[in-house]
Amino acid sequence: MSAFAVGSLVRARGRDWVVLPDSDPDLLVVRPLGGTDDEIAGILTAVEPVAHATFPAPDPADAGNAVSAGLLRTALQVGFRSTAGPFRSVAGIAVEPRPYQLVPLLMALRQDVVRLLIADDVGIGKTIEASLIAAELMAQGSARGLTVLCSPALAEQWQAELSAKFRIDAELVLSSTVKRLERGLFDDQSIFDRYPYTVVSTDFIKSTKYRDRFAQTCPDLVIVDEAHTCVADGSTSSGRTLRYDLLRKLAADPQRHMLLVTATPHSGKDEGFRNLIGLLDSGLATVDLGTSAGRERLAKHMVQRRRAHIRKFLEDTPFPSDRLTQEHKYYLGEDYAKLFQSVLAYARETVKDSTGGQVRQRVRYWSALALLRALASSPKAAAATLETRARAMGAETPEEADRLGRASVLDLAEDEAAESLDSVAGADDAPEGRNPERERLLRFARAAKSLDPAADAKLTKLAEVVQSLLGDGYDPVVFCRFIDTAEYVAENLRGLLGKTAAVGCVTGTLPPSDREARISELTSTPRRHVLVATDCLSEGVNLQEHFQAVVHYDLAWNPTRHEQREGRVDRFGQPYDHVRAVTISGGDNQIDEIVMKVLIRKHNEIRKQLGISVPVPDSANNVVEAVLEELLVAQPAAEQGALFALRKQTDLHAEWDSYASKENAALTKFAQSGIKPDDVARELAEVRASMGSAADVEGFTRESLEILGASPTERPYGFDAITATLPAGLRDALPPGRPSALPFHRDLPVPRKHAHLDRTDPSVAAVARYVLDSALDQKMPGPRPARRCGVLRTDAVTKRTTLLLVRFRLHLTLPARDGKRPLVAEEARVLAFRGRPTEPDWLTPEEVDLVLTGTPSGNVSPDLARDDVERAVTQLEPLMPHLDAAAEAMAAQLHESHVRVRQATRQAGTSKIDVRANTPVDVLGVYIYLPAVAGGAR
Repeated sequence: MSAFAVGSLVRARGRDWVVLPDSDPDLLVVRPLGGTDDEIAGILTAVEPVAHATFPAPDPADAGNAVSAGLLRTALQVGFRSTAGPFRSVAGIAVEPRPYQLVPLLMALRQDVVRLLIADDVGIGKTIEASLIAAELMAQGSARGLTVLCSPALAEQWQAELSAKFRIDAELVLSSTVKRLERGLFDDQSIFDRYPYTVVSTDFIKSTKYRDRFAQTCPDLVIVDEAHTCVADGSTSSGRTLRYDLLRKLAADPQRHMLLVTATPHSGKDEGFRNLIGLLDSGLATVDLGTSAGRERLAKHMVQRRRAHIRKFLEDTPFPSDRLTQEHKYYLGEDYAKLFQSVLAYARETVKDSTGGQVRQRVRYWSALALLRALASSPKAAAATLETRARAMGAETPEEADRLGRASVLDLAEDEAAESLDSVAGADDAPEGRNPERERLLRFARAAKSLDPAADAKLTKLAEVVQSLLGDGYDPVVFCRFIDTAEYVAENLRGLLGKTAAVGCVTGTLPPSDREARISELTSTPRRHVLVATDCLSEGVNLQEHFQAVVHYDLAWNPTRHEQREGRVDRFGQPYDHVRAVTISGGDNQIDEIVMKVLIRKHNEIRKQLGISVPVPDSANNVVEAVLEELLVAQPAAEQGALFALRKQTDLHAEWDSYASKENAALTKFAQSGIKPDDVARELAEVRASMGSAADVEGFTRESLEILGASPTERPYGFDAITATLPAGLRDALPPGRPSALPFHRDLPVPRKHAHLDRTDPSVAAVARYVLDSALDQKMPGPRPARRCGVLRTDAVTKRTTLLLVRFRLHLTLPARDGKRPLVAEEARVLAFRGRPTEPDWLTPEEVDLVLTGTPSGNVSPDLARDDVERAVTQLEPLMPHLDAAAEAMAAQLHESHVRVRQATRQAGTSKIDVRANTPVDVLGVYIYLPAVAGGAR
């Protein structure tokens, strides 16, 4: 190594740099003093002159006031990105994790290669938990890149979450973006070589065209969202099989970190669950999970908590305390009931018709079921179904007809054709051309279209429910099964509600970005609002900020989907204490009553008793089919058929109860109650305190921009700042494409190209960087909000007190997978003493805080201030031993913090931890506080 030690200060290219690890005698790897990792550079010592540097003392002639002193201190806090604490990522993220969200992180830190299944309940914050682990692994250097695998509908949301909350700028890899991303690549380069952070459509990358190349170049850290949809489970789904093949290839690399995220790890199919946990540890695929040893082995890789498990963490967490559920019945009007009975009679007639063979009969069965389901939804959905060809028409075997029928009519755990999730299944199974069968279907369609919405009892009941919710102060989301129904409901609700509330509609016809825009437009109105949506919003899209109730206009034929719908509002960040969930069902249409009796009421009963939602067993679809078939094939009044249906239902509920009991017992193990976030909360709190509070950041940004001429204007969300009047250096440093009146928001989420008032936001960071640089460089053109020295009076002191703003440079050596990892970090502190520098009386940290929070009562004349500062600066030398000792004490404290966290998380390698201070420390600011005088002072 050269004479320039790691952590030392050097002068090159007209500025000061800190020497980083990986330097050698010929090439110095350096970061600008106080700069970010984005500014790291290399300097060839044989080509460029490099010299040892010492940090210059403040210039007494450049003294400022109390405001300029505070701005420099906060700019330093805001500007830090490489803190020395044991949680390396905290300085670079915009979200403050709740204590319970630290549990998966602490579990991950116990593993050299992280293989973890995060299976927390809907709405607890799995995205934050997984992203926090990813941010920490990358900040520690354990991972160099990141890929998130998710459905294309959730890709933009993942991209936005990573960017806004974790400052990870990921590229979207979708079928619509891949050509653009591939342009400009070298012959042997892949997208994942060029872009270290990506959000990838699982369905796109699973294809044989891309899968193998992706497996070779995939980053060393992968998050798999909705992981339960990516494992083979014994079904005939080719999509699941391809996804599972992809994940097995990724898991085969023993050094790859994998985070599997799902609220439903066990959907009732043991084979699927075994394949899922086998990705984490191959032995888990066959271990006996009924034994204590098997459970212990799985518990190392799985965390699964329900609301009941995190209640003790909720003192400061925005979470609803309760979900109030209601069921409202409606009864069909005369014309609608007549049409329903006619269609039911037709359905019974067709499913008994065996002409055309067994395949044709199964197609007729699924067509009839699709028709009845659509008719129970709305007249518009019924008409569309009658006019649409049945999807099972192309089947060549009875088994294929059943597979196609189930995928299009039933609400399976994961619809393979995601784009058809909310479109009608189709019931036209008549031969091509004009024929009596098609004529009969078209007559039904005309009858459905002629039904008067004013006489639609279901629609009338919805209007009553919505008006009641609005009157109680709730903004509801109304979930419909079909696009046609959602559009029908939204159109008629607008007329029924009038000016009472704004009504919006979101369906699968809109691409994901347009869905968010539609919701944003709806919720920006000053009126109360109602969102009508299909199940395209039932997963992944978070609505808790603007909605507090869910109405199930159409029953889902899978209770898990009901839970997913309600989870859009009943989740972390919901400000209401109570959320509402209302189910509307037909009292006299047999379809709704079967689903309510067999599935929905039982699901709600289990949730109410145990406080958890247990997925319906795999046999449920068979039971529902059997009961529905009794409705179609046998007369429901027939005693034998009724007894058969009752027996099937009873068997299902017994199986469900047994599974729920086992699941409840298992959750105690996977709730990870043995991990105590409080054990490491002290370290997190210390890091957060050293970086400044949200109020500090907002006050600093607003005050700095005011001094720099941006004329901040108060807004409900924060303030706007005019960027055109800012100094050129700061304007150029702001993110491109910003509005001329740049909005700064207090709360997330924020619109694109707007700023968020947190220290990691690029616009806030640019302001802090400018304030700090302009304070350190007196020759910098333009306004200079901060100064490195000053004198002021305050009633917070009774004796002359000198505050020193100091920066510690620390050299850390931490354990890593490949041995040891050297790092250089920076920390800032304010130290203070009373009296003369030759006989200093050093203040305690608590006393320093009292001085900093005191109110200045006046400034001192410039001449006197300059003389006072000059004396203080010239007498810094006797103080340096104490400052260097403070740096050594901080190094020892940080060493203890790193050891304590590793012990709390049962990590090895504490003997490899080393933290040393580089001295002399940097004195950035010298501020003299004098006692206030009667009547103030000038």
